[in-house]
Amino acid sequence: QVRLVESGGGSVQAGGSLKLSCTVSGYNPGVYCMGWFRQAPGKEREGVASINRHDTTTYADSVKGRFTISQDTAKNTLYLQLDSLKPEDTGIYYCAAPVLCATINVFGHYYMGQGTQVTVSS
Repeated sequence: QVRLVESGGGSVQAGGSLKLSCTVSGYNPGVYCMGWFRQAPGKEREGVASINRHDTTTYADSVKGRFTISQDTAKNTLYLQLDSLKPEDTGIYYCAAPVLCATINVFGHYYMGQGTQVTVSS
């Protein structure tokens, strides 16, 4: 059974940092990426970052230079370091797989966790 569980969200002030974790069980992405997504209130879900098994990463323009995706394959855990947070980064953050690496989109029969809330106040 595939399971993705996010954690690490919280409330911070603008300029602050958070580190999100996603524990993965029962899934091997193979040649595809894993990724982080977010959904702000009243907005569509958007891809934030992706990473493949070679640690090649892709970021949305809105987070480039501020967010860092990484993974620890020994721990089956995906991370997203959020720095220099802005109020517009507020939303529910999800990890998912498989993900198309270049476009940061899920496809086919994909798996997504329940999400973790990030709230950034000004």
